Amino acid sequence: MPRERKPSFRAPARFAPYLFGAIQSGLTCLVASGIACAPMLGEGHFLAHWLSAWLIAWVTMLPIVILAAPLIQKLVRRITGN
Repeated sequence: MPRERKPSFRAPARFAPYLFGAIQSGLTCLVASGIACAPMLGEGHFLAHWLSAWLIAWVTMLPIVILAAPLIQKLVRRITGN
């Protein structure tokens, strides 16, 4: 008996650079804010401060990453000759 295919959401390929930027900036901000909040580990407020700092950083960085990515790609192409 053939298996039923579950419908899956796939974003159109044209959104790939934006999805990459969102995931990359989110992960980078998560790590950086965790490092910045590390001194609070002993105070018992680490998780709340980390998540708050991550959200603020990510909301700030996401538009910058999305707007800067095409310019950075052009610069890299010029530097590498590709």
